[in-house]
Amino acid sequence: MIASLLAYGIWVAIVLIVVGFVALIKGADWLVDGASAIAKRFGISDLVIGLTVVAFGTSMPEFVVNMVSVASQTTDLAITNILGSNIINTFVILGCTALVYPIVSQRDSRRFDVPLSIVAGLAILLAIYVPVLQGGYELSINRVGGVLLLLVFCYFIYHTFRHAHEHAGDAETSQVKNMPVSRAVALIIGGLVGLIVGGELIVQSAVELATRMGVSEAIIGLTIVALGTSLPELATSVIAATKKNSDIALGNVIGSNIFNIFFVLGTSAVICPLPAYEGIKLDIAMVVLGSVLVLVFVGSNRQHAILRWQGALLLLIYALYLTYRLMVV
Repeated sequence: MIASLLAYGIWVAIVLIVVGFVALIKGADWLVDGASAIAKRFGISDLVIGLTVVAFGTSMPEFVVNMVSVASQTTDLAITNILGSNIINTFVILGCTALVYPIVSQRDSRRFDVPLSIVAGLAILLAIYVPVLQGGYELSINRVGGVLLLLVFCYFIYHTFRHAHEHAGDAETSQVKNMPVSRAVALIIGGLVGLIVGGELIVQSAVELATRMGVSEAIIGLTIVALGTSLPELATSVIAATKKNSDIALGNVIGSNIFNIFFVLGTSAVICPLPAYEGIKLDIAMVVLGSVLVLVFVGSNRQHAILRWQGALLLLIYALYLTYRLMVV
């Protein structure tokens, strides 16, 4: 069905990608709402729901796109979806948010989350060399590298729960919607259908678009697919900034970046080894640079904030990177 529609040309592929993103993002929202309501029915606290169901739900678009990409053997799309999303999260989302209102950082973000996001970027660089250390020649994230990423993710979850328990009084909790069980189940089913359909539409249309435009799947993954899967974070952060609540943006973005690398990319590599593509080292360098700049910015002033001019600098760096990536690499 999708393949027959894609035969009509490039504009159909673009429309299907847009439809896919709508289905993907709405599906993730429904799944989170339904699963949170069910968890609430079983007496699970709002805090735990926020740290599990809601946290995983924000990375669900990247996760589903990666699972479909792996199943379709479009591994370039699986890696660039994650690297591209993290680059956009840091440079574009934080940049735009800081322009609206300076982003104040929380103490735990400065001491743990942001440094761990730097480690996450370096972990990808290490992971692609694991096959070489095992005596091979091809750079890739193989199953061993994927397991290593997942082990770090387990530590991140442990730290998050421990910190939340120690600061339960001042921790933000998720606002779980009360609803009948039948409606919650319907939302979960509808959400899963939306995620699956959206993921299939995006991956197949992205591959077709790359073919018709004569560019690599990696470029499509770094730009169109990565931007689409980052739209929920972008909308949430900018809206929060307009209400002068931009402090939540840093935690959301850095948390999403950590989830993407250690959980989504780790799981993808365990299922199917992901060969490195041309330009991957530059993209990894951008992931690391973004986290380093955030750490420097929040430590360079008394407010421990990303200021407006620093947000503008993040956007400028991304524009220069994207121009170079599209024209040279």
